Order: sequence, then structure tokens, then C-alpha cells
Amino acid sequence: MRYVMILLGEESKWFDPDLAPGLMEEVGTWWQKWFDAGKIVQGGAELGPSSGAKTIGAGQDGTPQVTDGPYVELKEVVGGFILLDVDDLDEAVAVASGWPGIAAIGDRVELRPEMIR
Repeated sequence: MRYVMILLGEESKWFDPDLAPGLMEEVGTWWQKWFDAGKIVQGGAELGPSSGAKTIGAGQDGTPQVTDGPYVELKEVVGGFILLDVDDLDEAVAVASGWPGIAAIGDRVELRPEMIR
């Protein structure tokens, strides 16, 4: 089964120079472990800062309206996603539970099954 691991957290913590170097090493170790085990599918992405985002939605007259920033203004934003290929949801939870940002800076991870059509 394939799941998408959506990485959520406080963007300011991702770019904190006191946390980032050690955390990135932990992320690299986590990534290599699960990639070598065949649980991470090629693909996924680390997203750039939300300050560069544009959101397109329907304006009052129904035509597209472009606004700056992510679609909602929250402290927590999506930072990236990872594609998993696992046996079942329990294994996806086991892989995602080890994400280094959870313990280090309070990130959260959302898991969603990939839609197969």
C-alpha cells in the first residue's frame, strides 16, 4: 500500500540555525534507513518557505483570484511530503512515528492513503 506522509510544523523552527544542522543529520539518517528498507518511494519534496506561496481560489464573481501566501494563515504549515510503500497502515504509522522533527521541534505528520484509480 502507498501512503503520503505530509510534514507539518512551525516554519520558523525549520530555519532556526541552532536546530537545523543537527536535525538535518537526523532526517538524513531516518531517510536512509527507510529508503534502504524499500519503504520510501522515489519522489516527494521538501517545500520552500510559505512566504513564496500563491493561493488561487474563486473570487466573488467566480473568476480565479490570486492571493499571497498559503491558503490559510496558521502558525503550522506544510513543509513537504514523502511517499511510502508499506504493507499496511500500521507499518506506515511505525515509519512516520520516527520522523525526527516530531521529538526535536514538535512537527506533526499526517498520513493519507494514495488514491489508486
